[in-house]
Amino acid sequence: MELLHGSPAEKEGRSAREIRAYEFLDRLGVEFDRTDHPDRPATTMEVCADVDAVLGVHICKNLFLCNRQRTDFYLLIMPGDKPFKTKELSGQLGTSRLSFGSTEDMERLLDLHPGSVSILGLLADPEGRVRLVIDEDVLGEELFGCHPCENTSSIRFSVRDLREKIIPALGHEPAVVRLVGAD
Repeated sequence: MELLHGSPAEKEGRSAREIRAYEFLDRLGVEFDRTDHPDRPATTMEVCADVDAVLGVHICKNLFLCNRQRTDFYLLIMPGDKPFKTKELSGQLGTSRLSFGSTEDMERLLDLHPGSVSILGLLADPEGRVRLVIDEDVLGEELFGCHPCENTSSIRFSVRDLREKIIPALGHEPAVVRLVGAD
């Protein structure tokens, strides 16, 4: 793995959702670095640690959640090393019994597959069916790391661009929460 700057010159072999993510960032003028790891999808802690080392930033934990009735959906972005406690988040959102959303709902609402969940998946949700939720610690960092809608590449860009360019362009006003990982 190596650190590269900006969008890949060659699009062949990349999914439409990944290309869409790069084109979105380019259109907004967001400068980003990336690393490609097509032979090592980021599905294990070992690969994630290798990706983090190359990028010089921890990839955020991106969780696709829903209520018990599967009528309300959430994309939670939080530090990758922070434990997730559903009860803690449920209380802050005023909802009960959050659980992980199904693969089918994730594909239908965000055009993503498990392991590739990213804030950039909100590109597929212009209707705002998925509510964006961000842990305040993420917004306090200098850099933000995520996947470009595929877990065979990883990118980093400034949190300033996340706040000032990306989130407004996605049209999903975030709910900012404070998670401590406690019961």
